[in-house]
Amino acid sequence: MWRHRSPLFPEMSEILSVLQQDIRPTVRPASELGARGERLAAAYLAANGYRLIMRNFKVPIGRNSKGVAVTGEIDIVALDGDVLCFVEVKARRSADFAEPIAAVTRRKQRQIIRTSRIYVRIFGLQAMNRRYDVVSLVMAPGLEPEITITKGFWSETRFRKRSWSGDIH
Repeated sequence: MWRHRSPLFPEMSEILSVLQQDIRPTVRPASELGARGERLAAAYLAANGYRLIMRNFKVPIGRNSKGVAVTGEIDIVALDGDVLCFVEVKARRSADFAEPIAAVTRRKQRQIIRTSRIYVRIFGLQAMNRRYDVVSLVMAPGLEPEITITKGFWSETRFRKRSWSGDIH
């Protein structure tokens, strides 16, 4: 049996061997980047006078509009003096498109507030002053990470429900 081998029609075994090769560039997955970012952020906060209390606090916070259970997470809980800080960590490989802090949207802020309220209730910390900080990291390959702390990036007041007296003016 004669087989014609043409570069346009390679053998099936050749096709499979090419498909089985991992030709993707070696890029760390986002979860690995995030975990490394959280470790660096925790060390940076500690070096800047924060006392770390907890990392990755997770708790159910309710259900979304479709009835699916939602879990809230706070990356780092720490004390800055006598202020209880709930810290969101955002790490990116580059700030070319947007700064990492831009990913802390109003929706994310609301979720962190809901989670922090549960944290405060669980540990009986209602009397403590609270603050919401963000640690931004830009971790470009081959360079030292750029780390920025933004203290008080948002507050609960902008999310409080306004009361209605019932009077229409």
